[in-house]
Amino acid sequence: MSLKLDVNEVRTNLQRFGWPDYLVFILMLASCALIGIYFALKMRKKSQQDSKLSNQDAEDDYLVGGRKMTIFPITMSLISSFISGITLLGTPTEVYLYGIQYLYIIGSMISMGFLMHYFYLPVYHELKLISTYQYLESRFDRKVRLFGSILFICGTMLWLPIVIYVPALAFNQATGANIHFVTPLVCVVCIFYTCVGGLKAVVWTDVIQTLIMCGAMVLIMIKGTIDIGGPGVVFQKAYDSGRIEPPNFTFDITERYTVYSLVIGGIPHWLKSNAINQNMIQRYLSLPTLKKAQSAIWYFILGVLIFLVICGYSGLLIYATYSDCDPLETKLAKRNDQLLPLLVMETLGDLPGLPGLFVAGVFSAALSSLSTGLNSMSAVILEDFFKMFARKPLTKRETSFIMRIVVVVFGFICVALVFVVEKLGTVLQLSITLSSVANGPLLGIFTLGVMIPWVGEIGALVGGCTGLIFMAWMCIKAQLDKISGAVVYVRKPFTTAGCNYTFPDMAALNLVAENVTDTLEEASDVPFKIYNISYLYYTMVGAVITIVVALIVSFCLGFNSISRVDPKLLSPFVRRWLERRKLGKPVVPSATDPKLTNGNFQTIQETKT
Repeated sequence: MSLKLDVNEVRTNLQRFGWPDYLVFILMLASCALIGIYFALKMRKKSQQDSKLSNQDAEDDYLVGGRKMTIFPITMSLISSFISGITLLGTPTEVYLYGIQYLYIIGSMISMGFLMHYFYLPVYHELKLISTYQYLESRFDRKVRLFGSILFICGTMLWLPIVIYVPALAFNQATGANIHFVTPLVCVVCIFYTCVGGLKAVVWTDVIQTLIMCGAMVLIMIKGTIDIGGPGVVFQKAYDSGRIEPPNFTFDITERYTVYSLVIGGIPHWLKSNAINQNMIQRYLSLPTLKKAQSAIWYFILGVLIFLVICGYSGLLIYATYSDCDPLETKLAKRNDQLLPLLVMETLGDLPGLPGLFVAGVFSAALSSLSTGLNSMSAVILEDFFKMFARKPLTKRETSFIMRIVVVVFGFICVALVFVVEKLGTVLQLSITLSSVANGPLLGIFTLGVMIPWVGEIGALVGGCTGLIFMAWMCIKAQLDKISGAVVYVRKPFTTAGCNYTFPDMAALNLVAENVTDTLEEASDVPFKIYNISYLYYTMVGAVITIVVALIVSFCLGFNSISRVDPKLLSPFVRRWLERRKLGKPVVPSATDPKLTNGNFQTIQETKT
């Protein structure tokens, strides 16, 4: 008679989520709600005390914090918004399954920082925008602005349901609770504090959430490493299994990760998340000066790099813990992205309150991204739709109602879309692939705007539409191939030989690592298809197609006259290049010229008209 436990019994025994854990989790949610109430009362008091507060001032206060925020909370908010639950759970899963190749993308993020610092941010900050897509109307026309706004909304609505779904996986692994029970409950709290408190509430909840998130990950890393026997054991096991390896220099563009996909594809991937994304730009624009916004970029990058290293190490720690018994094959973890929560319950489950801290950390990351997305959509829909098509200026009451109702409506739509997301696969690759549909063409359009003055509105619109159609086809085909099993990615070696519990098909799955790897390599030998290239190239492909088509259309119809483009709408690098070509004509001021610091969107519109 076997004394081994069944895998279901093991899973149930690991779900030791007690009342101290629920208390920690509830306190996190309550603190977020209280912050929202605090800033809502503060805005109301300010409005009552200053009866002359204009509609624009009230809008600025809600959407960009009155443009008086400081670097520390904004940096923490940027980190928290960017490091969603997708990164916290997805990155360790990637490293566990495929090794550390993904972590070499760190180099491309530093390169992105320079591009953001010198080419994109000076233009946006000088114009004092609320919606990033106001820029597109100034540089091109209203149709391009609407196209950009719609792409942003579509891209955000594809991304946010994944963000919501991820922490529900962690909660399910820790407690066994139904994903669709906890998701609406937590999201209601997020929608509430985002709705009533505006950007300031979002930013300060982000600060708390970042600290919880960081604390939870460091705690897991330290406790898990002690339990396994020290960092030497972690790295040795990872090295022996091939998870620690040098950069892959192969020229095969269908390889999941190579130096070229991580650099050539990685830079556009980071740019689309920072240089053109309303979620991030809105925070940079809440800082009072360009210099402070540029400093925030580098603090943000440093914070993200630290988190990526912690998440990568966590992936190696998961392998070191389960090197003799793969939890995915035994179904101890039902989904790939439940590996880190499984490790947490294994290492912290006996310590009351600590599993609750981890789940609160994952939910904090998700709530930060959700609140950021909803606040940004509120800004875009108000500025780019209601204000643009309103027959008369909106009153303060109407503006306030629109900003808040958008948060509520789109928040509940995102919750409903979680039912779709759970059918689509591993979250990190899924989120990058789907976001590329909209963000690749958007990156192309914004790059045309700030870098190529010869392209006009028709070229930009045709290029953007072409890029969108191609990327939609490409991403849909790639996802269908992945779901059908036509494409199988080669996992690093694993085994179930050392399991101390029984599981279904135990005899069939008790395989040595080499046999599994050989099987996967044979399954992955498929004919080349353009949509089966590394998913990291997707954003770059969308942007390049948009730019190339726009240039071809502009060449056929006649290039845009440079004299029609206001210099403030161009990157400082392009301005200086144009200055050198003018040879004696009046010099165009640079982006940091104090004479331009009072420039805004309205004056550019008047100049263009």
